[in-house]
Amino acid sequence: MSTDDDTPAVPFAVPSDVPGAPEASAEVPAAGAAENEPAGPHGYDENRAAHLARLKRIEGQVRGIAKMIEDDRYCIDVLTQVSAATSALQSVALGLLEDHMAHCVVAAAREGGEEQEVKLREVSDAIARLVRSGR
Repeated sequence: MSTDDDTPAVPFAVPSDVPGAPEASAEVPAAGAAENEPAGPHGYDENRAAHLARLKRIEGQVRGIAKMIEDDRYCIDVLTQVSAATSALQSVALGLLEDHMAHCVVAAAREGGEEQEVKLREVSDAIARLVRSGR
């Protein structure tokens, strides 16, 4: 499945126990996805297990937040948990950014040329998105 705005779509399995979730997996556009994703190992390969474990914990936090709302918990308590989940996601994002810079950007800088410029622009754009989302 693709989107109308030509943004590449990535498969994303929506858990079936989430209220209103579709029965099958859905495709979610990869916001800000690079147009020409390089093949081969990515910068996060070395920390893949740690990133996945962290994301699974965050997934549990988000499910807990949904349960809090279902149980009509106090707004401030829900917001506190939303803040914690948001901070955890920001931490994962910074780890991925660090991995990308240490692997992909450094490799491109060693090669020089156009690839160096592309990687620097990509990382600059990624940092800008993270800064905007942290407001």
